[in-house]
Amino acid sequence: MLVLVDERNRRTGTAEKMDVHVRGLLHRAFSIFLVDDAGCILLQRRFSGKYHSGKLWANTCCGHPRPFERTSNAAVRRLGEELGLSATLNLAFHARYATPLDHGLTENELVYVYLGRFTGEPALNPQEVSATRLVSLDELIRDVHAQPESYAYWLRHYLDRHVDDLRRAIGQTI
Repeated sequence: MLVLVDERNRRTGTAEKMDVHVRGLLHRAFSIFLVDDAGCILLQRRFSGKYHSGKLWANTCCGHPRPFERTSNAAVRRLGEELGLSATLNLAFHARYATPLDHGLTENELVYVYLGRFTGEPALNPQEVSATRLVSLDELIRDVHAQPESYAYWLRHYLDRHVDDLRRAIGQTI
C-alpha cells in the first residue's frame, strides 16, 4: 500500500502499489543518493524483472513509505532491503514529477530526496538490484546526456531540474 497525497503533500489515503501506477495517482516516495569520500555517487542498476524501469541505472535507492511509516524511516529500511547498507540520511530537497513508464504504468510522485555517506560493501538483493557502480556527478551528467535511454526517468529529472541541489548536498555530505 502506498500513501496518496495532494499537491501540498497532505495525505489523502492509501492504495495498492500497482493500482497507483496504473492510474497515475499522486503518491509519496523517496530517493537516496549515497556518496563516497570523493563525492562519487553510488548508482544501482535495477533488476530486469522489476515492474517498471528494469535494467536501467538509477540513483542509489528509491521506494515508498508504508502507510503510517515516516518517510525517513522508510528510506533507511529500503536501503537495507535493496543494498544491505545503512547510512545516516539527510533530507536534501523535494522533487515532483509525473511521467509515463514502460508496461503502461505512470509515475506521479512527490519525492523526498536524501543524501548520505557510502561506506562498506553492498550486499545486493538480486530481486531488486543487478549491479552497482560509483560515478562522479559530472561524469554522470555527461553519460546521461550521451545515453539517456540507459537511465531511469527520475534520475534524469533530478539531473535536469535539481543538479544545483545535488551539488550543494554532495558538498555538505563529503
